[in-house]
Amino acid sequence: MARRSKILVVDDEPHNIVLLEGILTKLGHDVVGAENAVVALEKLDRTFDLVLSDVMMPVMDGFEFVAKIREHAEIYDIPVIMVTTLSQKDDRLKAVEVGANDFITKPIDIVELKTRTESMLKQKSQQDEIKSFQVDLNEMVESRTMELREALARLDDAHVETIHYLCAAAEYKDEDTADHLIRMAEYSRILAEKIGLDSKTVQLIHTSSPMHDIGKIGIPDSVLLKPGKLTAEEWGIMKKHAVLGGNILSTGSSDYINMGASIALSHHEKWDGSGYPNALAGDEIPLPGRICAIADVFDALTSKRPYKEPFSIEKSLEIMKEGSGNHFDPELIRVFFENLDEIIKVKKNTKRVN
Repeated sequence: MARRSKILVVDDEPHNIVLLEGILTKLGHDVVGAENAVVALEKLDRTFDLVLSDVMMPVMDGFEFVAKIREHAEIYDIPVIMVTTLSQKDDRLKAVEVGANDFITKPIDIVELKTRTESMLKQKSQQDEIKSFQVDLNEMVESRTMELREALARLDDAHVETIHYLCAAAEYKDEDTADHLIRMAEYSRILAEKIGLDSKTVQLIHTSSPMHDIGKIGIPDSVLLKPGKLTAEEWGIMKKHAVLGGNILSTGSSDYINMGASIALSHHEKWDGSGYPNALAGDEIPLPGRICAIADVFDALTSKRPYKEPFSIEKSLEIMKEGSGNHFDPELIRVFFENLDEIIKVKKNTKRVN
């Protein structure tokens, strides 16, 4: 049985409370009345889904009442509909400024009351779902992070094996992602070699780059594998994977894990400072992160993902070239294009070994 919404009605005229209570009860809601704003604040708690408040009341008017609600951490997000005879623009603007969500004019029209209350209750339900989801997400991330940190502690002497263990999460969810890890590691190795890095650093980048998206272990499958465009809220959740990855790997003591942490945290930064999570620009971005950004984007463009079909190599290269100096380090992009034959050979021939 669906839960009945709980609504607080605030009005200094008893007959108005009786009127609204009768209508709202017939609409399937539980109603609590309060004869003024002070009494209403004493009654109001997280169990309420909506407040209907008069504006012109003694002791405390509706404007001050709404402002008090918005200042209270426990109840600040409960939607408020002002029930008013006010028609002046300034009065309505003032109500919006203090935090009112909507208006109903007196005398009450039942259809309007039903429409506006249902709209506000729907918004409140969506807010509650998001909050519940965030709590569950935080608990899941904390649990998984603890598990991974325990694994790191046990396997610290087996660096490469630890990396394979961490990356198994992506392989388990998506075979295409597993192939992506192998290819982008090879692209990263090529770039690192061609710009003249020493062999040890090249090996570190090659071995550690598959950990770039390990933070996605804390992203729900409903977001990670969504076949369509992400909403703004979902994109905000997805972007957390860079920080999650850096945090997960931050307790490692090996050079591989430290390199992986740096790459996880920086591979979505952009040369012009418009990336995330720290809006780093230019040489502020660690070199391994700049290298892996190019490798990651090129392979993502040319691969099928849950949200898109693969672009052609030609179209992908056009996008890569357009990204020089804004998304990508222009010197690294130059090296990338100078070694296209080797890059494309990897793209066509690298297969996952089972």
